[in-house]
Amino acid sequence: MDMVTALPNAATSSLRVRLTSALKQTGAAGTPAALLDAGGPAVCLGGSMGMDGLAVPITPDAASLFGPRGACLVGIDGPLWVSDTGHHRLLGWARLSLADDTPADWVIGQPDFWHEGRNAKGQPTAATLNVPTGVTACGQGLAVADAWNHRILIWRQLPRDHNVPADLVLGQADFSGALANRGADAPCSQSLFWPYGVFWDGARLWVADSGNRRVLMWYGLPTANGQAADLVLGQHNFTCRDENAGGAPSALSMRWPHDITHWRGQLCVADAGNNRIMVWQHPPTANGTPCDHILGQNDAVLVDNNQSLYWPNAAALNMPYGITSTGDWLLAADTANSRLIGWNISDCATGAAARALTGQTDFSAKGDNRWQMPVRDSLCWPYGIRACGDSIVVSDSGNCRVVLWKLAPGCRQ
Repeated sequence: MDMVTALPNAATSSLRVRLTSALKQTGAAGTPAALLDAGGPAVCLGGSMGMDGLAVPITPDAASLFGPRGACLVGIDGPLWVSDTGHHRLLGWARLSLADDTPADWVIGQPDFWHEGRNAKGQPTAATLNVPTGVTACGQGLAVADAWNHRILIWRQLPRDHNVPADLVLGQADFSGALANRGADAPCSQSLFWPYGVFWDGARLWVADSGNRRVLMWYGLPTANGQAADLVLGQHNFTCRDENAGGAPSALSMRWPHDITHWRGQLCVADAGNNRIMVWQHPPTANGTPCDHILGQNDAVLVDNNQSLYWPNAAALNMPYGITSTGDWLLAADTANSRLIGWNISDCATGAAARALTGQTDFSAKGDNRWQMPVRDSLCWPYGIRACGDSIVVSDSGNCRVVLWKLAPGCRQ
């Protein structure tokens, strides 16, 4: 019998409240600044609720979303492309929607807005998808992580119609291939295994090859199907896929990389499996280069979610799946804590506390929709986040919606 259970009931209840409060305050960094506008999202797409506040049955149509895990606002006024992950399709809006639940203009991956199914219930082609996740503007076009087809699809020009076929595929020799690592036991510089994230920095294409516990990079836009990557991070070479590079966690290794961004010239990788964000001061040029800083942990060997505590704090992370940057700010979708947090570039150092927060009342709070029914400014397992100037697109996957939000005034340049 421990000290708490040995006390009378009233004393037990009082002590538990005090202990819980003390644990929640561990590592807290004062009152957070608002990361996104306190008035809530300007637009909500998908996630329609019934009269009881619960999500209505999710059947595919031009306005519904099922577990979206990625979105990309190409320009301030659009187009907007969303990976409607559960429906195995991409939805496109020609211009930035000004009203909730505006129907999409285009669909890629299904014969129309009312069908669903992996690869449209057929064989993979240049216009089908199987669990699409990350999506990014790429040169003049678009790139999508088609995760369960183990490939990246690239359009050289932005699609502006239904079922425009991709121009290029990475991870497979051609558009008919869909096996992890092309059917081999070990990876190579041309293969992929559950690629969940993709990012174009203007000069290099980066892919979070999650199932191979690595990040791949191509110099410039690839020009041929199945083109070999030029660099690997997270592993010492292209042929290893061991968790944490086969050893203890380190500044080199990865467990479940999921997203990539640049932050004032620094490369950042969301390593969700190690509950951290890895930061390189300059984009690496050698395989297996260790990172310079780690956010979410106080040391490269530490990997526990929320730094081994039940409650989060301003310096802790729990499965961060999405990251993006705008101006001096790095924004993270701290997925399992159902919150968005932000660091200022002046604080970039291992173990640094975040300054800004959205989705929870304070840094020591967590819980899907703040343990309540969903409301406009709550979050449930946000998987993806992308910035376009002051506009932030959040893939609020657990609420089956994508929300378009503005940065809070204090975070704008």
